[in-house]
Amino acid sequence: MECPDCKSTHIRKNGHRRGKQNHICVNCGRQFVSNPQIQPGYSDDTRIICLRMYVNGMGFRGIERVTGIHHTTIIRWVVAVGQQLPDAYDPEDIPSVGELDELQTFVGSKKTIWVWTAVNHFQAGILAWVVGDHSAETFEPLWQIVRLWHCFFYVTDGLKVYPLYIPDGDQIVNKTYMTRVEGENTRLRHYLARLHRKTLCYSKSIEMLKHSIRLLIHYLKFWDVPVPFRFIP
Repeated sequence: MECPDCKSTHIRKNGHRRGKQNHICVNCGRQFVSNPQIQPGYSDDTRIICLRMYVNGMGFRGIERVTGIHHTTIIRWVVAVGQQLPDAYDPEDIPSVGELDELQTFVGSKKTIWVWTAVNHFQAGILAWVVGDHSAETFEPLWQIVRLWHCFFYVTDGLKVYPLYIPDGDQIVNKTYMTRVEGENTRLRHYLARLHRKTLCYSKSIEMLKHSIRLLIHYLKFWDVPVPFRFIP
């Protein structure tokens, strides 16, 4: 037996790794097992199927039970894709009437988090969103996007934060006219298990929630999911 790096034959046993005898090279310190089995990575089709299951209401452990793929592997795929996707897409038509609303969810040990969404009153799809608490600091980045639309009106639910940014006379406080944004928020809850009102699925971190929302919004816009990086097992 020789070291795979320096080819030295001065080898000693060094415990076990995953049930196999581990060796160490006295010359260079490289550790290795004899006759290692190289596990092939999952195909692109398998990765895409798992991500589609995820954005169609299944949790990570549910996908694991169906496919046999460990849930942490699927989580890494979601993170890899979420890091590739943007937070917002340029609207096909600049909205003349915008709708703003907040969706409540939980992160970690039942910490209340809000997903703020902005949509075009006359077209489907979420155009911009942010995640955080119910404060003006959270809404500020969203408003920096929405204000560029120069809408004639902004329809809201009357949260006290909105008048701090929306010019006088441009805000309509009326839940009746918020069917578009409420419908989009309902779709988020329907398609993403961690946003269901009564569920055992929950977000352990805000970053994981953001990755999930990016992936879902992409899916609802294009009805497809990107392929995760191949180097992720």
